[in-house]
Amino acid sequence: MLVGSVPGAAIGALLGHLFDEASTKEDDAPAGPRFTAQETAEQFFRSTFRIMGHIAKSDGRVSEQEIAAARGVMTALRLDSMQVAVAIEEFTQGKQASFDVAAELATLRRAFAGRPDLVRTFIEIQVRASLAGNNMDGPARKYVKRVATTLGLSEFELAQVEAIVRMQRGNFRREQAQASANGAQQLTMAYQVLEVAATANDADVEKAYRRALSRHHPDKLKANGLPESMIEHAKERTQQIIEAWELIKERRGIS
Repeated sequence: MLVGSVPGAAIGALLGHLFDEASTKEDDAPAGPRFTAQETAEQFFRSTFRIMGHIAKSDGRVSEQEIAAARGVMTALRLDSMQVAVAIEEFTQGKQASFDVAAELATLRRAFAGRPDLVRTFIEIQVRASLAGNNMDGPARKYVKRVATTLGLSEFELAQVEAIVRMQRGNFRREQAQASANGAQQLTMAYQVLEVAATANDADVEKAYRRALSRHHPDKLKANGLPESMIEHAKERTQQIIEAWELIKERRGIS
């Protein structure tokens, strides 16, 4: 991967442009200074690509496919040239043997304290890159699991994230059609997106839809510290949730 070098002043200008100040609620944060939304957003952006590089190097080398996967994430997030340069620099740092992943995760835990939806979004992006890089095979799966559990995401929740991201790799409706002509399988995928049992009643399914929509709403995530550069990911997830709900409504005859 090409290593970009961005002068400190340019990085400062970038971060000032990327991260909007926003109010956050009080919470029981781990020991250490309280992160503002702007500081959280800056940490989110940098850690995203540092951790991505660390996971890519988990088997001792970073393959061309893993480099392409990282680039693909940058493209999907619609990063501009300066943002890409910073992202590459952070990715390169993360794959170094000297990278202190324990310290990085400890800092992230403080940044994400009281912001569990940001944890979920962060892990979705890591899973997305890892699946595209090597299908999360070999040591990569163990490393992703370590990151997720350290940040407070359970193994069950990680499995949900993986299932959803696998479906998210492309248009939801198109993947449904390609997956199977079987209506039951299509519905199963939709219920997985909403994280609700297919046996749930209409009211509970609608609650799950609204909960999922709230969890991934771009404005809410941004207010909690999601970088502006990551909003595209939140928009994609929101669209997937809406499409899943529309399919379920159609099949259940919910007006």
